[in-house]
Amino acid sequence: MTRSKRFELLARRDINKETFVEPWPEAGLIVADSPYDPAPSLIMRDGCAQEMDGKPREDFDALDRFIVAHALDLEIAPEAMDIPAPDYARMLADINVSRADIARLVAGCTPAKLCEIMRHMNVLEMMMGLAKMRIRRQPANQAHVTNWREHPALLAADAAEAALRGFAEVETTVRVARSAPLCALAILVGTQSGRGGVLTQCSVEEALGLRLAMKGLTSYAETLSVYGTEQTFTDGDDSPWSKAFLASAYASRGVKIRFTSGTGSEALMGRAERKSMLYLEARCLLLVKGAGSQGVQNGSISCIALPEALPGGVRAVLAENLLAAMLGLEVAAGNDALASHSSIRKTAKLMLQFIPGADFIFSGYSAIPKRDNLFGGGNFDAEDFDDYNVLQRDMQIDGGARPIREAEALAAREKAARAIQAVYAELGFPAISEAEIAAATVAHSSDDMPARDILPDLAAADVFLHGDADFVAVIRALQATGFADIAANILEMGRQRVAGDYLQPSAIFDADFRVRSAINDANDYTGPGSGYRVTGQRWDDISAIPQAQSPAGFVQPHLAPPISRLVELGAAAKGSTQKEVVLALGPAFGRALGFTIGGLAHEDVLQALLNGIAGEGGLARVVRVYHSSDCAAIGYVGARLSGSGIGIGLQSRGTAVIHQRDLAPLNNLELFPQSPSLSLVTYEQIGRNAARYALGLPAQPVAVKIDNGARLRLIVKTALLHRRETDEARPNTPPQELRYDWEPAL
Repeated sequence: MTRSKRFELLARRDINKETFVEPWPEAGLIVADSPYDPAPSLIMRDGCAQEMDGKPREDFDALDRFIVAHALDLEIAPEAMDIPAPDYARMLADINVSRADIARLVAGCTPAKLCEIMRHMNVLEMMMGLAKMRIRRQPANQAHVTNWREHPALLAADAAEAALRGFAEVETTVRVARSAPLCALAILVGTQSGRGGVLTQCSVEEALGLRLAMKGLTSYAETLSVYGTEQTFTDGDDSPWSKAFLASAYASRGVKIRFTSGTGSEALMGRAERKSMLYLEARCLLLVKGAGSQGVQNGSISCIALPEALPGGVRAVLAENLLAAMLGLEVAAGNDALASHSSIRKTAKLMLQFIPGADFIFSGYSAIPKRDNLFGGGNFDAEDFDDYNVLQRDMQIDGGARPIREAEALAAREKAARAIQAVYAELGFPAISEAEIAAATVAHSSDDMPARDILPDLAAADVFLHGDADFVAVIRALQATGFADIAANILEMGRQRVAGDYLQPSAIFDADFRVRSAINDANDYTGPGSGYRVTGQRWDDISAIPQAQSPAGFVQPHLAPPISRLVELGAAAKGSTQKEVVLALGPAFGRALGFTIGGLAHEDVLQALLNGIAGEGGLARVVRVYHSSDCAAIGYVGARLSGSGIGIGLQSRGTAVIHQRDLAPLNNLELFPQSPSLSLVTYEQIGRNAARYALGLPAQPVAVKIDNGARLRLIVKTALLHRRETDEARPNTPPQELRYDWEPAL
């Protein structure tokens, strides 16, 4: 069979590198509404739940028992369960129903009831719900900072840049487990170099993570994984109670905690029990709430490719984010693992959290290149910083990041690298050389770093982990080596752990270590004109991308002295010569402006057009049109003044038209709107064709290559050049005859 060329091309598109699969409920490969999902129910007797979601008490598994004991408000449950699911869906999308009213009722909803509510909502309605149910008023963002070499200077430099870019949390992980203490140390020093108050964590095995926290090297944890079936807990030698105990161990030491869940994990582990991914996630979220966690990292996380392989997968991810917010949990909304080969698809997925806002839109954004991300890539990475900043600016949305300038980044990176160098020296760790500092300051990835022997670093990490030194030793080292400001920031992080303010729901630090949380900065969105809006200094920061130029800068390169050989003679009269072609110039051509948008000198363009007319035996006359800056109007005037009825209209930016006297003003013989693509050869051919039309000869239309990217690149310059042309217009001045002394090309 002969293949369609279009289908051959489509087969090579990035989207078709993805895996797509048909639903298979029996294997848990269905994102929502499995035929095996239970119907919502809750039967109470003597204050105890005797049945939940169709399962009698005697059949409750460990998750059911934990949920009814610790997650459900059994006093509100009878009222909550009696409300029809469509009513909840309408309340979520209704700006007249408060977040508090919904949260009170949702506290009594079972997992199946939560899923039933989502069944009645489309993506737009869920986004409206998330905007209202997010518990902190101002969204924020989290970054990943890792590198394949686990190089301390690069980790510190990248962490400093991430802090400078506005990320409220920075997370690292390891390639070699033993390197965890020094990786945690590097991002702690790095973040507090860039901006005080950035929370950090090192994602490792939970017991090791707790030890790092006890040493003061980390300030939050989010890798307390929970699952929606009992067997997945058993496989991990865990239970809801053990996870709750671990969470309390972190919190009692002043470490902010989030659990981790997400659609697809149970199916990936072969333990889905024929239930849909969303139903199992609803169970997870109630476990998180019952365990006393202030928040959750969800949004499918590292499993994202699995729900995305199924119909409605991205919708289900948004649904789980919304469910978490409804339950009063801080939401770190995923968007971390690589979600698609397609830039269109990954951006579309992001919009579901970016537009309504989440406590953390990414968990986290890969602040390093994907190839250095030990978490398994990154949906957006360091190469997308400018794109992300522009998205914020385009939509006037706070995406938790800010644009920075190169000089700022270099200064912060060098300072952080030198600070970790000083700490290593003071604590007797393997030396960090000047060459490593220089490389880390300008590096994009670990490929840019000199080789470093990891074995001495691992030995130092072992000594540090098992010894008595902790963050206080780090503070002393920084204080002793001239980094008092970084030392003060780390000390303040320790003080905040004792105070516990940032353990409040959804808490982050603002400038000067001020806490912003759901307690003192609660989401107050109630529809248009309410809630968090990007204004004032924050909007100024977001909108001031380094690429933005002064409008004057676009026009400056096109200014030139008037063409001395172009002399105005007086009002232009209608010609009578059949061979005549009138070349009509715009008001600024060769006067206020001297170059086309493509950079061609106006005098050279004139020469080319006149050479073309003469080359075909035509007679040229030059006039200036003052009353209009419109290309069609200029060309139409030229045609009406021409003895042959043929005229060429030419704007200062280079746009041209061949017009004929008896055509409508907005009609023409040939139009050349792609002015950036016009060359002097093209202009000469335009002149030749105009002459041939005047002489009654056939003319092959001038071919100009279409550049579909020109408008994107040049529309601002186009507008500003046209404005400059329009400024020169004189509405009451008739067309003027011009003399131009030139010699035809031989």
